[in-house]
Amino acid sequence: MRLRLAAVPGVVLVAIAAAMWGTDPIIRKTMSFTTSATTIVFGEHVILAALTLPFLLSALRAVFRAGWSYVAAAVVVGAGASAVATILFTDALIGHSDFITPVVIQKVQPLVAVAGAAILLGERPRARFVWFFLPALVGFWLVNQAHPLDPSAKGVVVIAEATGAAVLWALGTVLGRYLARRVEFQHIVTLRFFFGLVASAIALPVMGAPAYSNGHDSLLILYLALATGLVALTLYYYGLQRTPAVLSSLAELTYPAVAVIAGIYAYNQHLRWTQWLGVAAILGAVTLLPVQRQRAVVDAPAELVPAPAAG
Repeated sequence: MRLRLAAVPGVVLVAIAAAMWGTDPIIRKTMSFTTSATTIVFGEHVILAALTLPFLLSALRAVFRAGWSYVAAAVVVGAGASAVATILFTDALIGHSDFITPVVIQKVQPLVAVAGAAILLGERPRARFVWFFLPALVGFWLVNQAHPLDPSAKGVVVIAEATGAAVLWALGTVLGRYLARRVEFQHIVTLRFFFGLVASAIALPVMGAPAYSNGHDSLLILYLALATGLVALTLYYYGLQRTPAVLSSLAELTYPAVAVIAGIYAYNQHLRWTQWLGVAAILGAVTLLPVQRQRAVVDAPAELVPAPAAG
């Protein structure tokens, strides 16, 4: 399995994982009247932490051997990107009537990721990067706005929660790449779920949310944990080891694009021609990334490039 994945460009694996996340908002939205965002996220992390428990001790040893900066990065990825960001985004979806706006706002992720990658990782976009970055963002805008010259965004709370989630997820991309320098991808996944479980457990009493909802929603939470959680994140972190965070942030635009399309059809709406044009722009940019990587990004200095994972 690992050898087969190694033959796939890392940026493609990131894009596939992000596309899998695209079905996530629809499922979360179906629980809007029965289960709180914090309960959903806690349930996911209980399952995910249990599944990765055999790797926990070796993951903790690996991250502590790497140094305290890596420990801090793992905590932020788990508590911030995995728990808090997901709670914010889930609440933006299920706590309000607006479905599209929380997904639209995710387009700020590449902006945060580009800045974070330059500061923390030494990854600098080349001049040609703009030919991937701008078409991808324009395409995403077209997908998310049925009337691109007359955009709409509803609800200050929704915007604040979705923006907070987008920033934390972008930092999670950058810090995940940072961790990949010295920590194997399966250990990064394990640490993300472990620290996410701790953070979401703390959030339960803070938010006054129960730890369990009902049998029906628990099955949906199980699906979220296995499909859009364990499988997608395994692909994501394996691909991220070989993908600059700058390019990964663009590949991840497949997530909100798929989410919006799925949401539109789930609510019996249809895409306009400008939205299909946006889909084409995103797919074009993401498809060209693997073959144009060296022309788009100046990688980190040699001493900062991740060492190959053992095994």
